[in-house]
Amino acid sequence: MTFEELEEFKKDLKILIKKYRTLNDDLGVVKRVLEVYPDERPPFSYRIDDLGLKSCVIKVKKIACKSLKGRGVNSGLRLIYAHLPEENKIVFVELFHKNSKEIEDKERILNNFK
Repeated sequence: MTFEELEEFKKDLKILIKKYRTLNDDLGVVKRVLEVYPDERPPFSYRIDDLGLKSCVIKVKKIACKSLKGRGVNSGLRLIYAHLPEENKIVFVELFHKNSKEIEDKERILNNFK
């Protein structure tokens, strides 16, 4: 499984890493899990189907972040990624804290995975 990041995702990560210092390590754990289970796994993640996409775009609602002590998987971080099984690839689309945004950037998803 290969992992790629959109430029917008890199910007999101750069901003969040200043606040959550362990985020790179935490994403490493997420990548190891996604190598084994790349599809959605409710209640931790679910497929975003309301956009009419051909690609499988998934929103992860529960990511453990060590920087948010005492919160565990209820940290509030959200990860949006596209799983492209025919290419054996996962593309990270967006990363945000639920307090900074209500929902994912649907325009960003549509621009990259129509």
